[in-house]
Amino acid sequence: MNRFETYELIQGNFFRNKSNKSSVMVTARQATRDYSSISPTALSLLLMKGYTSIPYAKEAAELIERPRPYVVDFSDKDLIFCMRVAHFEARYYTINRLLADLGIKNILELSSGFSFRGLDLISRNEIHFIDTDLSEVIEKKKELIDELTAGAPSKPGKLELVPVNALNKEQLIETVGRFSTGPVIIVNEGLLIYLGPEEKKSLSSSIRQILLEHGGYWITADVYKKNDAIAQNFRREDKLQELFDQHRIEENKFESFEQAEEFFRVNGLIVDKEAEPEYSSLPVMQKVMERVTPEQIAQLMGSGKLHTTWRLKVS
Repeated sequence: MNRFETYELIQGNFFRNKSNKSSVMVTARQATRDYSSISPTALSLLLMKGYTSIPYAKEAAELIERPRPYVVDFSDKDLIFCMRVAHFEARYYTINRLLADLGIKNILELSSGFSFRGLDLISRNEIHFIDTDLSEVIEKKKELIDELTAGAPSKPGKLELVPVNALNKEQLIETVGRFSTGPVIIVNEGLLIYLGPEEKKSLSSSIRQILLEHGGYWITADVYKKNDAIAQNFRREDKLQELFDQHRIEENKFESFEQAEEFFRVNGLIVDKEAEPEYSSLPVMQKVMERVTPEQIAQLMGSGKLHTTWRLKVS
């Protein structure tokens, strides 16, 4: 069995309870939607992110895969796999760049999956980081962090893992209340692309209310522009793609960056700063260039920018 198809086995072991007791019915679509079905994607992405320099990703992937060895080997990986690795690695660091110049000590990450940004940041900074996701992810993540930090010295910062449904306004407000006084930064990557227009609007409203009360910023790495030609011509028919299709990822992207900016403006938020992905600095780009054809390069260049990360503030 291919390593990146083992999520089905992992799903059976880690996500036995597929019901989501804490979902809030914001729209009719949500009333029939099981948000816990997103969780297997987080596991599948972790196995891929083990190929990157993202802190703790490889170590966590090794724990997930045991007793089988987890070996980073690009020799049998195709172009689309390498492009995915490059994208997720570059996206992760865009958020860190927008965090770096703020100096705010209260950070809340929404639907973080098996990302360990909080663990990395509290290791180097005196901050309070609250890491959130659905309860089944948080439960497994706590186990992984316990193993990742066993025997390590104490950290200067404080990390909390709290089960939160990002669309539950009451849960969000209650969780932010765990911080001491001062402004708050809310961050996310890989969340808005799972949400339809009304769900995005609901989340934006909740975040705006929090920022109005506490001050601070929202950093979202989920500003994607639709491009049907790229989506079809750079597909990898595998289990991860099936999950993307199941959750209508392409459909949930913005029509354009102008439309994205207008969406946030209408919902009381404006762009404070932008951080575009820096692909050229990634070692994996050599693997991409070894596999891409001149025709594919031309298509990618012709498509223009397809993703960016924005730091938003209340207008």
